[in-house]
Order: sequence, then C-alpha cells, then structure tokens
Amino acid sequence: MSSVTSTATVTVTGHLMDTGVLARVLDDVLEYGGDYRITRLDLGREHEDESTALIEVRADGAEKLDRILMRVQVHGANPVDPGTATTRPAPADGVFPDDFYSTTNLDTLVRLDREWLRVGNPEMDCGLVVTRGDGGDAVVRTVPVSDVRAGDAVVCGAAGVRVELPPTPARGEEDDFGFMSSAVSSEKPQALLVRQIAERLREVKAAGKRVLWVGGPAVVHTGAAPAMVRLVRAGYVDVLFAGNALATHDIESALFGTSLGVDLAKGSGVPHGHEHHIRAINTIRRAGSIAAAVETGVLTGGVMYAMVAAGKPFVLVGSVRDDGPLPDVHTDVIEGQRAMRAELHDVGFAIMVATMLHSIATGNLLPASIPLVCVDINPATVTKLADRGSAQAMGIVTDIGLFLEQLARELAPE
Repeated sequence: MSSVTSTATVTVTGHLMDTGVLARVLDDVLEYGGDYRITRLDLGREHEDESTALIEVRADGAEKLDRILMRVQVHGANPVDPGTATTRPAPADGVFPDDFYSTTNLDTLVRLDREWLRVGNPEMDCGLVVTRGDGGDAVVRTVPVSDVRAGDAVVCGAAGVRVELPPTPARGEEDDFGFMSSAVSSEKPQALLVRQIAERLREVKAAGKRVLWVGGPAVVHTGAAPAMVRLVRAGYVDVLFAGNALATHDIESALFGTSLGVDLAKGSGVPHGHEHHIRAINTIRRAGSIAAAVETGVLTGGVMYAMVAAGKPFVLVGSVRDDGPLPDVHTDVIEGQRAMRAELHDVGFAIMVATMLHSIATGNLLPASIPLVCVDINPATVTKLADRGSAQAMGIVTDIGLFLEQLARELAPE
C-alpha cells in the first residue's frame, strides 16, 4: 500500500543563478527522496536584481516532507504557508522528540500564536526550546541535545519556522572583502587580503564588537607567537579558543625557548628538548593555573601570558591525545562546548588559524551572520569548514607565520 503524497510550496529569493542556490535546493529535494515542480521563476534582469522561485515540493508522507523542508531551509528556502509551530515535551534529559526541528546557523524566526519570535542565538544542529521570560513572554532559543531537559517545550516539524539568509552582494558588487569567498586557492594576493582583514578588524572594534581567534600550535611552531602577542596587546584578540597544544607549546617557548623541543631561534633540536613540553605542563600544574603562573612571576611571556595580562578570556578544550593536560584545559568536551558558547556574546568577527578540528567546532557554534576567515597552509581545512555548514567561511591558504607577521605589521607596528 503506497503512502499518501504530501506537498508544500517553498519560496527562495536572492541571486539564485549566480550563487547556485536554486540548483542546491533542487538537488537536496531529490537527494532526500522527494520531487519538485518549479511553479514560478522570476529572474532578475540586471546583475543587482534578485530572483525569486516558487517550488512545489512533493514527498511520500508528511514526515519525509518535513525533513526535506528542514533541509532546504539551509539555503534560505521557506514554506509559502509556514503555519504555526508545534511544540512537544522532551521525553528525557538529553533527548529530543523524534520529529524535533533541527536548526541551521541562519537567522531564525518561530511563529507562536501568529507572532513571529526571533531566535537569539542561531546555531546549527540544535533544537528550538520555548520558554517564558521574566515578563511571561515566550522566548525561543537554540539548545544542544546534551542540554535539553525532560519536559522542555521543543519545536517539532518544519511548520512555523522561517530562516533568513545573510545579504549577498550581486555579482560585480562585492565589497573589498567579497572576492575572498571564491574557490579556495593559494594564488590570491595575500598582502591585499591581509590589509582588507586589518581594515575589517578596525571596523569591528570601532563598532564595539569582539574579535574571536581560534588557534593551533603552528602559531608557536612557525615562530609567529611574538606577532600574536602584539595583536593581543593592541586589542585585536578579545577571546581565544584553542586546545592544550597551543597553550602548552607557547608556555614551553616562554620557559625554555623551544617548541616541541626545537630551538625557535636556531631551528634545531636541543638536548633533552623532547622533555620541555611536559616540563612546561608540570610547571603550570604546580602553579595551579596559567593565571596563577603569571601572577606569581613563573610565566613572564608568550601568548597566554599576554592574554592574562590583558584580562582577555580564553577557552582551552582538550582531546584524548593530550599530554598533561594544562590545568585550564576542559577535558569534558561537553563542558568545553558550553564554555565556548558562553564567550560568543558580542563577537563580530572570527579568525581561525592553523587548526582544523577547533575551526570546525567553532564554526558549528557560530551564527552565519558572523563573518569568519580561516587561514591554513592546507586547503582542505578551509574546504572542510565550508562543507560542514559554515558557508560564510572565507579562506586564505598560506603559511600562518607569514600571515600573522603581516597582520601584526598592519595593526600593531613595532
């Protein structure tokens, strides 16, 4: 016996042909087992004109249709008749209802009782939970599955949910920063890109927003830590996300002049240098924390010292391969995620340098409205970040040491 066919009409507006959005919407409908019919397509005549498409989506059953509707919302396609949202109680701590709405990182609105409410903290791969504020008004927020509690009112199905794409310039109207969003390549004028990033950082700071950095140990290995310190002191590093490695090798460098046992001044190994990182960890563990080591004069230089001295927060989240780790490192990754989310307030720009896993993790937490730049010698790092949903990621393929030195020269000349 065949299931009943369910249908819904979605609309999507923007530079559909130039950006390939329309093709991606149609591909996703087919990939998720549905079918479609374009009922209307109004193409813009000039490059600056937007286009609009109406697409009838068909699927075998309401459940499959809902999954397709949720999927195409990643591209900004919303139902013409969105209806009102349905909520169901979470059946247990850490468990969503089976048909929960799975969020994107786009600006999201939920309609309850005919009123559209904006979700304050867009984040991908979460659920939407409805609560009541101090005045009794409904509030909708994204909640990761690990943090939902039994009985929480969770939005279910695709009805009553709308997303908004960030504004996309038309072809030929990109700002100075726009061409970076083209295909990842090392064949781009790096000096120009660095100047444009520096200008954007100045604008972000002038607007009262914070700059988030996500860093890997190559910041130290390449000898770029002094440039990073200059950026911290100049006020262009408001919060730092990293793992155990960056902090450990930065502290090793400050205490012993080496990174992974390699003398950073000579580029060669030193006797017993392989012990330096674990001795650095032990020194900080004896002090109790990185901040305590700074306060007692044990740690007197490096990126972590500069962050503490400037009163800037950092979040270190570890992995199974870590030595030690340092006492400041979150070894529970769920607690680490929560600590990272807590520091995303007022972030206006993110720079991710030489770390694939932390870049992807942070990209998953950031709303699409926050521009981010990913800098790595490996093009795959930038590509994977975009492939995992951070479509706003713009990439620079280059040596991180050269990049940081050039950026520091622009923003914090010696």
